[in-house]
This record gives sequence, C-alpha cells and structure tokens, in this order.
Amino acid sequence: MANSNSSRSGSPSTARYGFSDAERSEEQLRRAGWWSDRGPGEAEPIVAALSRTPDPDLALHSLDRLHEAAPEQWGRLSAALAEDVGLRGRLFSVLGDSTAFADHLAAHPGDWTRLTSEATPPETIDEWTAALLEAVGAEGDGEPGTDGGPVAKLQGPEAVRALRAAYRALLLDVAARDMGSIAEPGLPTVPYDEIAEMLSDMAVAALKAALAVAAAELRGTGVEQLPRISVIAMGKCGGRELNYVSDVDVVFVADSEADVAVGTRLASRMMRVVGPAFFEIDANLRPEGKAGALVRTLDGHLSYYRRWARTWEFQALLKARPVAGDADLGVRYLNAVRPMVWTAAEREDFVADVRSMRRRVEDHVPTDLAERELKLGRGGLRDVEFAVQLLQMVHGRSDESLRSSSTLEALRALGDGGYVARADAADLIDSYRFLRTVEHRLQLRQLRRTHLFPEFDDAEALSVLGRAVGFRSSGRNTAAQALVAEFRRHAKRVRRLHEKLFYRPLLEAVAKVPTEAMRLTTSAAAERLAALGYTSPQGALRHIGALTSGVSRRASIQGALLPVLLDLLGNTPDPDGGLLAYRKVSEALAETPWYLRLLRDEGVVAERLAQLLGTSKLVPELLIRAPEVLRLLGDTPALAERGAGEAAVSLRSAVGRYTDPQRAASAARSLRRHELLRIACADLLGLVELDAVCQGLSNIWIAVLESALDVSMRDTAARWEGAVPARLAVIGMGRLGGAELGYGSDADVMFVCEPIDDADEATALKFAGAVVEQVRRLLGAPSQDPPLEVDIDLRPEGKQGPLVRTLDSYVSYYRRWGEAWEFQALLRARAVAGDADLGERFCRAIDPIRYPEGGIDDAKAREIRRIKARVDAERLPRGADPATHTKLGRGGLADVEWTVQLLQLQHAHAVPQLRTTSTLGGLRAAAEVGLLDESDAQELIDAWTLATRFRNAVMLVRGKPGDQLPKHVQERAAVAAALGYSAEVDTGEVVDDYLRVTRHARSVVERVFYEA
Repeated sequence: MANSNSSRSGSPSTARYGFSDAERSEEQLRRAGWWSDRGPGEAEPIVAALSRTPDPDLALHSLDRLHEAAPEQWGRLSAALAEDVGLRGRLFSVLGDSTAFADHLAAHPGDWTRLTSEATPPETIDEWTAALLEAVGAEGDGEPGTDGGPVAKLQGPEAVRALRAAYRALLLDVAARDMGSIAEPGLPTVPYDEIAEMLSDMAVAALKAALAVAAAELRGTGVEQLPRISVIAMGKCGGRELNYVSDVDVVFVADSEADVAVGTRLASRMMRVVGPAFFEIDANLRPEGKAGALVRTLDGHLSYYRRWARTWEFQALLKARPVAGDADLGVRYLNAVRPMVWTAAEREDFVADVRSMRRRVEDHVPTDLAERELKLGRGGLRDVEFAVQLLQMVHGRSDESLRSSSTLEALRALGDGGYVARADAADLIDSYRFLRTVEHRLQLRQLRRTHLFPEFDDAEALSVLGRAVGFRSSGRNTAAQALVAEFRRHAKRVRRLHEKLFYRPLLEAVAKVPTEAMRLTTSAAAERLAALGYTSPQGALRHIGALTSGVSRRASIQGALLPVLLDLLGNTPDPDGGLLAYRKVSEALAETPWYLRLLRDEGVVAERLAQLLGTSKLVPELLIRAPEVLRLLGDTPALAERGAGEAAVSLRSAVGRYTDPQRAASAARSLRRHELLRIACADLLGLVELDAVCQGLSNIWIAVLESALDVSMRDTAARWEGAVPARLAVIGMGRLGGAELGYGSDADVMFVCEPIDDADEATALKFAGAVVEQVRRLLGAPSQDPPLEVDIDLRPEGKQGPLVRTLDSYVSYYRRWGEAWEFQALLRARAVAGDADLGERFCRAIDPIRYPEGGIDDAKAREIRRIKARVDAERLPRGADPATHTKLGRGGLADVEWTVQLLQLQHAHAVPQLRTTSTLGGLRAAAEVGLLDESDAQELIDAWTLATRFRNAVMLVRGKPGDQLPKHVQERAAVAAALGYSAEVDTGEVVDDYLRVTRHARSVVERVFYEA
C-alpha cells in the first residue's frame, strides 16, 4: 500500500500550492480524490484554484467538512468542480475566506448547487422577497405587512429558523458573485457599488418578509385589521450601500393616531423577527431616540423635526427611504421631510454643528485602535461620508442633482457640478470603494459586524485579508505588505481630502445665504440684489446671467460661487463695480484651469477677492494681467511677509537673462506688475504697514531701473562694438530717494557718469547719454500698467540741462550756480542703481552742499519759505480744496517735507542724525536731538503718514493717481474701506479725522517752518 505521507522522498508537496499544513492538506486532498503520490494529476485545476483562495487551508478544510456532512453528494460535487469553472471560483473563494459560510454549507450541503453556472439565483428585491416569503410559506398578493398582503404560515422560532437559513443562502449567492474571480481570475468582477446595492435590496426583502411574519402573528392575537404603517430605511440601507453585516437603521411612521398603538405592536414583533433571523435592527434614529415612541404619526414626526430636531437628525434624514409597509404613506413621509433636509443648512451654526459631530465621533475611537479603525478613525469611511453629506446639504438646496442618498452618486454629482475638483472626487470614490471592500472582506470571515483592520504585525491575518481583497505576493512584497501599504495610502488620502473639503471656509459663507436666495425668480432676485446694496440690480442680473449661462462645468462652479460672492460684494463700498470687475476677471481668466477651482476650494481667497474687487479699480486691472497673484490670497505669509528686497532680487535675476532690450523691458514690467499687485492686495486687506508698502514699491522701482540700465548698457555696448567707455550711476531723488514711493509716484532720478580708463569725457558722455535715452524709452513706452515715468527734471538746469553729467560737472554746477531749492532737493539724493562706487562718491561729494558748514543763512531760509509760499499759491490745481489736498494742502505732504528739509539744511552739518533721506527718519531725529518737541514731531509724522495713506488709497480706489480726497460719497466710502475703517463709519467722520490731523500739523508747520 502506498505511503500517503507527503514528506516521503520524491513525493510532491502540497506546500507549493500554498497550503501551510502540508500533512493535513495532503490527507484531505487524497480523501477528496484530488491527490496521489504524483500530485494532483487531473485535479490540477481544482488544486490550483484552491491555491488562489485567500486561505487555501481553510477552503480545503471547509470542503472536507462538506464531504463529511453529505458524502452522498460528494461525487456529484467533485465532478461538477472538475467541469464548472464558475462553481470552482465562487465556492472556493467563499470557503477560502468565510468560516460562517462553511458552517452554513455544512448544515445545508445542498446549497452548493446555487453556485453552479447553470443556477439562476434571485437578483431583485421582488425575487429576494419571494424567496424569503416562500421560506415561511407566505401566500398572497400585495405589500407584506398590509391588509391583503401575504400571510406567513410559519411563525415564532420556526419562522426565524426558516428565514435565517433562506437569508444565509441568499447572502451566499451575493458573496459568491462578489469573490468568484479571486479563485478563478477569468470570472467577471462585480464592482463594490453593485454588491452594496444587492445587499441593501436583500435587506429590504428581509424587512418585508419579517413584516409578513409579524402581521401573521398579530392577526393570531385577534387583530382583524392591520394598522397602516410604513418602514423607513435610514443610514446605509437607505442609501443602498449596506455591508454584509450592518445594523439596519429604520424609522416607523403611522398613518393616524388610531394606528399608533397597534402599529407599535406590529413594529415590535417585526423587530423580534429581524434580529435573530437576519441582522440587528436599530430604531434609535427616530425622534427622541431610545426615549421616543417607536411609532408615531406623520404629523408627529413633522412636529418634532420642526421644533426639536438637532442638526445631525436632518443629516440622517438625507438617506431616508421608504422600503416596506404602506407605500403611499412612505412617499408622503419622504415628501414631507425632504424639504426640511434642504433647508437645514440655514440653521445657525449648521456647519459648525456637523463638524463638531464628526470630531465627537472621532474622539470616541480608542487611541490604540484609531489607526486601524476603518469606519470611524482618521482617514476612514466616516471622513468621506461626513464631507460628502455636508457639501450636499449646503449646495443641494439649490442643485437637485446633489440630492442622492448614495455616497458615491453624490460624490460623482459634486464632481460633475464643479463643487469638488474632478480629481478629488475620483480619488475619494476610489478610496471609499477600497475601504468598503476591505470592510466587506473582514465581515465575511465570520459574518460578524467589524470595522477593525488587523494588527499590523499579524502577518497571517493580513495575508488572508490581502488575498481576499485581490493582492498577490510578488517578489519580495507579500500580499500583506501590499495591503498595508495600500490601506495607509488610502487613509492618508481620505484624511487630506476630508480636511480640504470638510473644513472648506467657503462652506460657512454658502450656508449663510438663505435658501430662497439661491433659487429666486428674476424679479425676486432683483429685489434681493437691491436689498444687498446693488444700485443697478438689472445690471447685476445681466452679469450673473453671463457668468452662469450654459451647461459647462465653469458655469456650474460660478453658479455655486455667486450666491456667496454676491453677499460678500454686498458688504463692500461698490457692489456693482465689484461684480462687474469679477465678471471681467472671470472672462479674462476663463481658460485658466485653476482660477475657479481656487475660489471654490479656498474660501479665504473668495472672501478676499470680493473685498478687493468691491473696493479697488486698480486691483482688477492688474489681476487680469497678473492672475498668479490670486494664489497668494490664500497664503498670508506669501502675500504680506515677503522681504522688501526679495522681489527686487528676483526681478533683476529674471530680466538679466534677456539680451533683447524690448523683451527685457517686458519681463521687468510683468514682474513689477506682479509685485505691485501683491503689495496692493496686502495693503487693502490690512496685512502690511505703510512703511512696508513704501519700501516695497521703492525697491521694485529701483530693481526695474537697474534692470533697464543693465540691458541698455549691454545693448549700447554691442552697438559700440563692445566698447564701454563710461561707468554710470543712477541717483534717486524725491520720494524714490527717500524710499517713500506711492502707487502712482514717478521716479525722480539723476544720472552721473565717469570715463573708464583712457576714454575721453566727450565719448563717455555720448555713450552714457545713449544709455539714458534708451532707459527712458524702454520704461516710458505706453502700457496698460501704472506708468513707469523716469523724471529727470531735478537735474541741474532742469529740462534745459544735459541728461547726464560727470561727477565733477555736478559738483562744479552746484558750487557755482546752485540755488537753495536745488540744495534742498539734494537732501533726498541717494545712489540706487548702476555703479555703486560712483554713486557713493557722488553722495559724498554733495554732502558739503546739502549739509553746508554752519547751515544755511537767514537769507536762504527766507528764500526757501518764499518758494514754499509761491508753490502753495500757484501749484494748487484750480478748484482744489486746500484743506483736503494731500500733497499741497494745509498740513499735507509738502508742508511736512519742507519743514523737515529746512531743519536739515540748517542743522545737519552739526547733527549727523539728520543726514537721512527719509522724511519720518528726519522728523524722529529732529525730536531726538531737541530741534522739535516730541509732540510736534508726532503731529507731523501723523499728518505725513495719513496723507500718504489717503493718497495711496485714492490710487487704489480709482486706478489712477489723485491728490484730492474724493467728494463722491461712494468713492469716499471706498477710500475709507481701503484705509481700514469699518463699513458702519460715516464718511464724514473719515474726512473729519483727516482735517483734524492735518490742522494740528499745519499749526506746527507755521511755528517751525514759517516761524509765525
């Protein structure tokens, strides 16, 4: 007799087929007739299929149990397994993963025939219901549990046993379809979505059958007429996304008060049947939960939801679906409660409540299990569901396409409608399917409710689960390792997207928009727009129509954004202008793929953009040509904390790559536009102080000058056959020299040159002149951006003088011909570009001129005062109000600057602290050394700062320079907003603040400057 021990020398081993217990598996295979001393032989396909199951030892052991339970059927089963690939795949895959189904087949061995390729198992609710009703001998037409419906012959424990066996058989059908391709990869793969729908529909059939049994039992107690009640499925069953083993959440509703008492008895009996026969049934989502009545009327439900329901209860109603009992009553219930779901987002703190609920759920997960909790943990199923439901309830008020009870259908609709990026929706769908598939495989093992991933060091459990999910060992990577890596990847992705969507700032803003405002008629919309502050509602409607017309994804996203943006713009000084600007920006950026996505996903960007567009005309003009700055609106450090010199370095580096002067100038303009817009946005949003604004604007101007000078030097040298006969420096004057540029300031400069090596002065001047001309031509070319005017009128002899001089020529001129006002202008001269050494030598050379030994005499002081008085009288524009002119008005910029400059001319020779080009620095130095009282210096500082801020604000609001405070109320309100005043402040108060500050400053000017 041949030795059956597989360890015998030369005998093939079952270990090569994945069996871990070689001795036992060989014995079982021999008993089945699938193994001999030479191996499986003709049974190779059977053994190979067993080897592909999640747990080959479990699959074989379960088959051995089936053999023992029904030896008379074994020959037929074995023959069928040899011939029927479908049977092999379905039976082996289930038995290789589930001990529960092995137990069922051992108790009901004939049920293997359900898995053959010829079998036609039930596939619809009606078929599943019929199968379960047949199990209890129910006969009759109509809806189970209602008068005229099927009446079950079996009742009590006998009915429960019959239903349990029939239900397990139906579950076996579904599990076999679900897993068949694991053992036999050629079989079709059924998607998770379809399996979840089948399980949900089968649960509905179970509820119907249980209701039929309960109705029969109730009739047996003497009840002649059954109550009219409807069973409403909630949760996963309501959404048709049930697991293999889940609680089934239900709510019972009665047609009338007369039906409540008997209806409660019917519902209670039904629940006593469902629990032991099918699954746990949970009615705790009913009004008042466990403390509430099990059955109440439709009016009772509605009364509760209107008066007492909490936010999470409306969230639960999102998945409500009538599934059994009186169908008409169920439809009436659904029609009555659904409108409440789609207005729940209007509740105060709705978004915060939903978020708080998610955090409470998460906090209840034990810390040691949190990483492995598939359902409730971070990156788990609840993260997806809560995010989707929150988005549905906020946006579904106006978009009926989002009103699906299915998580995956809702995600697809959110992606299609533009509420969620398509890639994000696809990623969440992929991850949700993966996590639910893992959950299903975990539950199939023993048909027990679990959501806990195996411990990460349990290699055996992980290997079985990994193979059940579909992973195979490859090279050094085992199925367990692949499963853990994929699980962690999906959990991390889900958590990232959950935090992105669930905590999206825009959600609060959308939720605050009344539901009626999101779906108004044209006339009602015009009324609401008028109420929001739009002076031309019809014009606003035209803009809205242009933005949302059509069926494109872009129009859908605009439709979701506009209700919020309209409210946000309504809180700005110019809602109509802001909406028009938004339309222009949107049309200009229509082909920019990230534009609308950014507004949708980053709520702070939408809020800030509305504030900017409803306040400023300069910002939208720049934004159309520098849209990349939009990205910075959601990143406060990048927007407001960029170093003053960082942008200048970037600009010089970028422009330096170009040899063609026109392209270099274009690049310089582009980078300047970006920086100008960045500073303007940070300024309007109140994120930067004035000194940072002025320093940033000055630095970017200097970088543009330096870049233009560099490319012009190179281009001119090329035209001079490589010769560079002169070095050139740019001297900043006026506000540029003081690093005090505003948004509309020109750049006052002078150019100084010096011959190089043996070059003669005439040649050097000619070369330098050509360079300067090109710099001015490049920068002064017409552009849609704020102009780049290089003003050289402060040079010796003004407009009549040469564009560039040598250092000696400058010094000679100032010593022989210089006038008091020219010495005064030199106080703000500093080297800003070009040859640094030449620039510094120029500044040292003019120090004795601008800081004359002994100070200026009384005659020159009187001359300066006389010039100032003439400037006040002659240069103030016709019709300008001297009280509110920021530059030449009383207590304005000129008053303060001339005062500090007079003190510098008089005392800087002896007080080094006064040798600064900064107005505010000079004032502080004067106070420090006692030339000004501290209070006087502060009055002047306050006036200069406020006038500069007003001047900048006017430029931001109008989009063009202006020195006069606006007279138009709307412009004045916009200027006030740009300055940081609240919307409630009367614009008259803003003007009063300016007049008060400048009046105090003028008093100081008259005492200090005019010696009055």
